[in-house]
Amino acid sequence: MPMRRHRTAHGAWVLLLLLGSLSTPMRAVGQSVGATQTVDGVPVEEIIRKFAENESRLRQEFKNFLFRQDITIQTLGPRDLVTGEFRRVSEIIVNDRGEREERILYFPVPTLREIVVTQYDFADFAGIQPFALGLEDLPKYVVTYVGRERIDEIDTYVFDVRPRRPPDPKKMHERYFQGRIWVDTVDLMIVKVQGKGLPEDRENKFPRFETYRENIEDKLWFPTYTYADDVLDFPGRSVRVRMVIRYTNYRRFSGKIEIGDIEPEPEEKGKSGKPAGRPGERKPERP
Repeated sequence: MPMRRHRTAHGAWVLLLLLGSLSTPMRAVGQSVGATQTVDGVPVEEIIRKFAENESRLRQEFKNFLFRQDITIQTLGPRDLVTGEFRRVSEIIVNDRGEREERILYFPVPTLREIVVTQYDFADFAGIQPFALGLEDLPKYVVTYVGRERIDEIDTYVFDVRPRRPPDPKKMHERYFQGRIWVDTVDLMIVKVQGKGLPEDRENKFPRFETYRENIEDKLWFPTYTYADDVLDFPGRSVRVRMVIRYTNYRRFSGKIEIGDIEPEPEEKGKSGKPAGRPGERKPERP
């Protein structure tokens, strides 16, 4: 998510997530050493095309689902003390015109003092943290095969993804993903994403994050959990920020929406003032 500093405050993110060991040397898609690169006898380009087709299908199916999105952003001081918080719980619905719409259920006044959540953060909540790489996206990205990795009992292909052209900081509204994706070798769909949103500038910094997906329906892997714990470094000052996004209660749109108002109970606080049980310690059973 992008963050923008106040006039009197600053910030930036540092990756605290560890990468597992990989079994195959890195090689850019399209690059060959004597012959076309293959994995399990299948050309890498074909694997990319097939999973991109599935991601395009997932993107279309995603429009037919309602779900709840719970966003928590906290700034942290010494000893992990929470110094400010942004919380927003919304129901993502389909309106009478068949368009996506956010219905806010819970949105207390933010207490963040060192950073501000901007329109670019919200753009990343919608398109970067739950990143999908469809056929229509491939011309914009360079996809590099890295190797294979087993995560949470799932065999995956691993790819690095970066914009084909450097994003222009003057066009902050044009959001791009840069990072790594893990693709299920059976369903050929992304099950894990790690990276950040681009472009950035002096005033807007974006976190490195991990997003996990789960198989919500037959071969439809939807995002269920995003976590970041990074340090925002603006000139002159650094601010540690923690972000947790949960996507829950997926169900197909039936043409009728009934949503009751909710008022989540305040999180139980420990003596330190931070939530009892660090957000992000529990991961979904399957990505």
